[in-house]
Amino acid sequence: VQLQASGGGLVQTGRFLRLSCAASGTISSIPIMGWFRQAPGKGRELAAIISNLGSIQYADSVKGRFTVSRDNNKKTVYLQMNSLKPEDTAVYYCYAVAATDAALPARPYWGQGTLVTVSS
Repeated sequence: VQLQASGGGLVQTGRFLRLSCAASGTISSIPIMGWFRQAPGKGRELAAIISNLGSIQYADSVKGRFTVSRDNNKKTVYLQMNSLKPEDTAVYYCYAVAATDAALPARPYWGQGTLVTVSS
């Protein structure tokens, strides 16, 4: 399973960005897709995840500003980031829990990361 993320960049405080991540390869199911992020000098943390049934979890720091969604037919997850703050500056990693075969358990996969920089 390969995860290809896009949409990062440099924006000013208060602006918005939209990240996309498409899964490809031999895939039977993708129970969970979403995004983690890693700010400079800090550990990787959950930003937002969404299940294939639509259950969503957000980090407290992004609630009300970020919206995660997915298109199951396209095997793609999105992260709409509004009202961006300098503290949102991080490498954003696409994440998926996917199974390559119905007889096998799903396991986690990571994308390569896309940098989001928010200037003050």
